[in-house]
Order: sequence, then structure tokens, then C-alpha cells
Amino acid sequence: MAVVAHKRSVMTMYSSPVCALSHRARFVLCEKNIAVEIISADVHCLPEDLVDLNPYGTLPTLVDRDLVLYESRVIMEYLDDRFPHPPLLPIDPVSRAQSRQLMYRIDNDWYTLMKDSESRSERKATQARDQLREALTLAAPIFGAKPFFMSDDFSLVDCTIAPVLWRLPSLGIELPRQAKPVMEYAKRLFERESFQASLTEEERELREMATA
Repeated sequence: MAVVAHKRSVMTMYSSPVCALSHRARFVLCEKNIAVEIISADVHCLPEDLVDLNPYGTLPTLVDRDLVLYESRVIMEYLDDRFPHPPLLPIDPVSRAQSRQLMYRIDNDWYTLMKDSESRSERKATQARDQLREALTLAAPIFGAKPFFMSDDFSLVDCTIAPVLWRLPSLGIELPRQAKPVMEYAKRLFERESFQASLTEEERELREMATA
């Protein structure tokens, strides 16, 4: 993955090359074309300096001068506030709150199921895959109603959803025909230059191997 810096970077992000939480933060960085140094890290073998910066030892972790942030949604919203163009959250308070609520629900529902679908317990993994497939299929009319998720404009909500949809083949999840609006939405996101720039080699291979 390449985030091209047009000037000397004052910002660093420690990022997992395969984690969806890191991926969505990278998506925001690329969408806003922010100058940043990306340091690839393994959550099971963190760099010593990151251990000192982040007491939870989680990825992604963003360092901007003296500021250290280590929760992906906090990072995404900070980047949107710090670099307001293009805006990725609505301007009015009610719409902003609704977008944040959507991201919270996506995290608690779809991200939880995505994590569970990788469980070592085959029963738990199968159940999670079935539930995620069903949840996305039931949401198909929402995906098809507007160009982006419940919005005419691309937003942080889309940055949150895209990594989940990208990983479906590698999780063994094939959406049924009635979920066509979801697949069309995914195609629109995947074709964005910023999304392509956000991908690591590992993430590209993840999907290529699953669809081969």
C-alpha cells in the first residue's frame, strides 16, 4: 500500500496489513490524500516504540506530533476534523450523530460477526458467517436506495463498511442473488482510487486467493 506524501510527513500510523480496523483508517487517509508514514506492524509482535505509545497494544495507532490515538473510529473522526476537505461526515449535528450511530451499529453487528467468522470453533465460525450473510442480504434494499450507504455522499460510514465487504470471499461468504445491490455498492467503493491505494499487498492477495 502506498500513501504518497507530497511534503514531509509529521504523522505516523502503525497499521496491520490485514486487519479491517487498520484498513478503514488507511481508506480515510487515502481518501483525503494525507501525508503520512505507514508502519506495518503485527499485533502479536509490536514494535517497542508502539508499546510505549499505546498501553492497549492495538492497531491502528496514529501519532500526530504529541497526540497518540489508538481506536480506529476515533482516528477516522480525528482525521476528518483535522483535514476537513473533502468532508466525510455531514455538517449538521443531527446527521453527524446519525452517521456515528450507524458506525457504532456496524462495528457491533457486522464487525463482530466478521471476527467470529474466523473463530477456531467451526460451529461458531459457521454460525457467524451465516448471520453476516443474512444481515447483509436483508440490508440490500438500503444499499440500493442511494449511491452510498443511506447517503448521496461518500462518508466515513462507507469507509467503515468497505473492509467488511472486501473480506467476504476470504471468509467463505458468498452473497445470494437478492443481495445484488450490496455487490453493486461494493463494486463502486472498490473502484475508488482511494480504496485501491489503501490496500496492502496482503489484502490484495487475500481476495485474489479467495476468488481464484
